[in-house]
Amino acid sequence: MTTAFYTHPDCKLHEMGSWHPESPARLQAIEDQLIASRIDQLLDYRSVPLAQESDLARVHSAAMIGLVREHSLALTGKPGCYPLDADTLINGYSWQAALRAAGAALAATDAVIKGEIDNAFCSVRPPGHHATSTTSMGFCLFNNVAIAARHALDMHGLERVAIVDFDVHHGNGTEEIFAQDPRVLMVSFFQHPFYPFSGAEPAGGNAVNVPVPAYSDGSVVRQLATEKWLPALDAHRPQMVFVSAGFDAHREDDMAQMGLVEADYAWLTRQVMRVAAQHAEGRIVSCLEGGYDLSALGRSVVAHLKVLADLE
Repeated sequence: MTTAFYTHPDCKLHEMGSWHPESPARLQAIEDQLIASRIDQLLDYRSVPLAQESDLARVHSAAMIGLVREHSLALTGKPGCYPLDADTLINGYSWQAALRAAGAALAATDAVIKGEIDNAFCSVRPPGHHATSTTSMGFCLFNNVAIAARHALDMHGLERVAIVDFDVHHGNGTEEIFAQDPRVLMVSFFQHPFYPFSGAEPAGGNAVNVPVPAYSDGSVVRQLATEKWLPALDAHRPQMVFVSAGFDAHREDDMAQMGLVEADYAWLTRQVMRVAAQHAEGRIVSCLEGGYDLSALGRSVVAHLKVLADLE
């Protein structure tokens, strides 16, 4: 089993202020835990190219892309940030970081489809699943998973893909982008009611949303995934599976109020692996979304990667 690990120093240059929980320290915490767990040497570290604007344009409007590009480049070499919304800001390096984040997802998709690797994890930021077709929001500039999934469909000719989103927040951007595309099945759970206060009513017929109340633990999520996600995924028969891997439902993460632990993320990953093995030749690309308690984030990513790389 060959699991690739995509990351790039540019992703640490995007900063929104020392107060902001979506910080460069998140990627460092993951790297530190990989070393501490001694699995870093068992992964295939790969270079990350810059996405092209044409890649972004498959899912995002020209106005949205231009807004991020122009305001970020205008800050190059200057202090300060430009607010896209109250909690989504960009600095002079954000454009470059966003192109790396999307570029990692694209490169991983190409490598998996070509059979160079079995699966991949993209340890990148800014995250993506809140970014809609027209709006950056919720810490997200461009929707990395959506860009990669559309690339797999339109450029590689796949007929069906699935997106599994286990971030504690609803992936409203991903759902909006693919709401009218039957080639894509999205399955997700999320704390509800909670930011971005969406998802209880699916935007289209191709989403299996599982809202769960605050203080739910892993047993609740496992049961709902077994009853709702897995039958839908098997019926869809995806030829590739993408994961919006948010780890902020962890019980130590104070950005939300859920009770998952590392074993739950490992269990969820095993279910994704089973679906991919049965329907998609094992093809999986996972991209980092949320996760803000640094220790819990690092440990959870290690649990996720140990399953992907068959190192349990």
